[in-house]
Amino acid sequence: MRIGYACLTVGVPGTGFRTCTARNATPDVLSELIGSNLRSLDNILDYNIKNGIELFRISSDIIPFGSHPVNTLRWWDDFGEELRSIGNKAIYNGIRLSMHPGQYTVLNSPDEDVVKRAGEDLMYHSRFLDAVGAGPECKIVLHIGGVYGDKREAIERFVRNHRRLNNSIRRRLVIENDDRHYTISDVLSVGGREGIPVVFDNLHHRVNCDDSRTEGEWIASCGRTWSVDDGPQKLHYSQQDPGKRPGSHSATLNADEFVRFCDILPNRNVDIMAEVKDKNLSAVKCINAVSPPDIQKLERERARYKYLVLEHSPKGYHGIRELLKDKSSYPVLEFYRLIDDALSSPVTHGNAVNAAQHVWGHLKNACPGSEAEIERRIADSVLSAKRFLWKLTEKTQERYLLDSLYFAEVYS
Repeated sequence: MRIGYACLTVGVPGTGFRTCTARNATPDVLSELIGSNLRSLDNILDYNIKNGIELFRISSDIIPFGSHPVNTLRWWDDFGEELRSIGNKAIYNGIRLSMHPGQYTVLNSPDEDVVKRAGEDLMYHSRFLDAVGAGPECKIVLHIGGVYGDKREAIERFVRNHRRLNNSIRRRLVIENDDRHYTISDVLSVGGREGIPVVFDNLHHRVNCDDSRTEGEWIASCGRTWSVDDGPQKLHYSQQDPGKRPGSHSATLNADEFVRFCDILPNRNVDIMAEVKDKNLSAVKCINAVSPPDIQKLERERARYKYLVLEHSPKGYHGIRELLKDKSSYPVLEFYRLIDDALSSPVTHGNAVNAAQHVWGHLKNACPGSEAEIERRIADSVLSAKRFLWKLTEKTQERYLLDSLYFAEVYS
């Protein structure tokens, strides 16, 4: 089982993506942005390798205006060396890549101009995966689309337009159920008929449900649409945000609930894409929850969360420290419960000052002349103090703090 996340990386410097407006999208600007974005993607892969994450969805925004006429660059040639290097790194480290075009890429629209643009967008995604040297197991995920007043005809239109796509797209394209129009039963009927692998999305299924079978049975049916060349079956996994409309992704994943989902899987030879607001943080959480016991993994996680937790809840901070004193155990689920509970507490001014002073304790010996400045900044604004502490961390290259999630809001 591989567990991954989509597009963006939380709490990791140097991994942001940049874009511009169409009006400013000159060749020089686009070239500079593409170079910057590819460096960010390379940094994301380094983070994923370090953290044992072997599944990653690349943002469609990696090439700004990738399928838009305003981008006239032959970026696949201009950045060929960088793209091949990224692909080689992913392949060497066993990282399966994918992409997922946005909501405006609709293959079954009755508007031929929309279908034409959808084809162009799919070609862009296919070209990017080809440019990095990704194999056919690296997929492009797409929804069937809208209903447009006649579901049966909308499905037939999807089938006709799918057949018009060139083979480089068709070999990568997979389809998933959605939370409004097309149930997993609908998508399986299309996938089975056309030989298209089907991705099961658990939250979409719960919102737009065909309950004639259990989740495990639907997952097994989807698994039979994946051939050896397609790679392991892919699933999308998310949890409902309790405060938002049905189908909205939660801020973080509950590890207990994820483990219960894994228990219903027909087999563990699957790749699970976590769709969640905190991205890589939940991916690591889920990997640790189902991996063989290794207390050092939790110690590393504690180090990353330590001062962020302290800022939210000193009680949670001390509870986690007590929990991990027994090095012979692996209390992974209780560990993440404590973290989730702590981070659900609002930050008070007193707790924020306390956390900033603890972080300063790691830096003061290396930056003795900064003591008056940090005191002034804490008195003025804790966020200002945090930004100053981050600058000192970058200056000193204090590894313990460079990896800390305490600074995520400063450089995100």
